[in-house]
Amino acid sequence: MVDPRNPQAAQMADESMVRTLAAQVACIWPQEEPLLARYSLDSAARVLDVGCGTGEFTRRVATAEPQCEVLGVDILASSIDYARARHAALGPRLRFATDDAFQLAQPDGQFDLVSCRHVLQAVPEPQRILAELVRVTRPGGWVHVLSEDYSMLHMMSGPLVPDRLWRKGPVEYTLRTGTDARFGRKTWSQMRALHLEALQVDYVIVDTLRVPRETFADIIRAWRDGYAKPLADGSTVSEAEFREHFDQVIASILNPDDYAVWMVPIISGRKPG
Repeated sequence: MVDPRNPQAAQMADESMVRTLAAQVACIWPQEEPLLARYSLDSAARVLDVGCGTGEFTRRVATAEPQCEVLGVDILASSIDYARARHAALGPRLRFATDDAFQLAQPDGQFDLVSCRHVLQAVPEPQRILAELVRVTRPGGWVHVLSEDYSMLHMMSGPLVPDRLWRKGPVEYTLRTGTDARFGRKTWSQMRALHLEALQVDYVIVDTLRVPRETFADIIRAWRDGYAKPLADGSTVSEAEFREHFDQVIASILNPDDYAVWMVPIISGRKPG
């Protein structure tokens, strides 16, 4: 039975998600890491990464901020097991645990920085998770959210129009599953409603000028392998058609004469102190 609070659980547990998260962080982290300076994490700082998946971002934060204690949590035990094994060398300063982002086991006001990446567009009622992030952040601490928006992918047209892939694929799929593939553009307002201060929106530009084309293409390959069938279920577009769309986008990304871009919003705010 599908968990109504985690309708993409099967895709999150698929081997393609390991590839997705690895390729995404390889493209995004070089532009995201400088944002950590905003949070002025000191030697006693505690960091919580909610929905950490395989721990790729969590590990990079622990490496970039060696004075901090870092905890990554995810609802999927398989992801936590993978993260523990892959990043064991940084223990015990870097830890992983299963937890529910809708009702975190962590007490109020415990963390100097709370991050949540690649999650909110995949769950219903994402504002509930945002409220939990704020709850466990200490007064004066920061919330850091990477919130995807599948209308912020722009690729060059070939025989097929890429905009149809994102509209008929992720956007309609999330409507069918009670989630929102365009939550990225709404996140700033939702965080403002939670009374966070110093709100910022920074855009990571994953494009064919700033990241290796092959790594960018790896993201789309992993999305294709994990999502072509679920996108087709209940859609007027077949799995074969979705795969054809994905393959055209991959070919365009790899074509040195083409340009492609994925704009990734990162929203940050400080809890009033």
